[in-house]
Amino acid sequence: MSAPTSARGKARRRAVDILFEAELRSVSPFDALRDRRENTDQIINPYTVEIVQGVVAMQEQIDEFLSTYSQGWSLERMPAVDRTILRVGTWELLYNDDVPDGVAVSEAVELAKALSTDESPAFVNGLLGRLQQLKPTLLA
Repeated sequence: MSAPTSARGKARRRAVDILFEAELRSVSPFDALRDRRENTDQIINPYTVEIVQGVVAMQEQIDEFLSTYSQGWSLERMPAVDRTILRVGTWELLYNDDVPDGVAVSEAVELAKALSTDESPAFVNGLLGRLQQLKPTLLA
């Protein structure tokens, strides 16, 4: 269970934390982000903000893709942390051209290893791998 070492890895992990916290507390991710800035000494990397903004902006589409291709798992049935990791991974895979597809998938799998159940890395890898294969048609 290794902690992310790159600045992007840390930013990605923090974005997952913020999005997860927002969902648990039923608050806007932007409120959760602001709370982190105002009430902790955490440095919020600009990439963390970019991920949070991107996931929020595209969440309806992302959730539709995740629901459609998760084979037997509704979004509601997924562990909340997996759902959050998948949203971040899907945003990076489909909507952030700065992140190579393979990196988006492997980083999401690493987050699942660090933060979730033993089954989660394979689930995240399988679902994001399917979205990666379908990317040209999903974005057509």
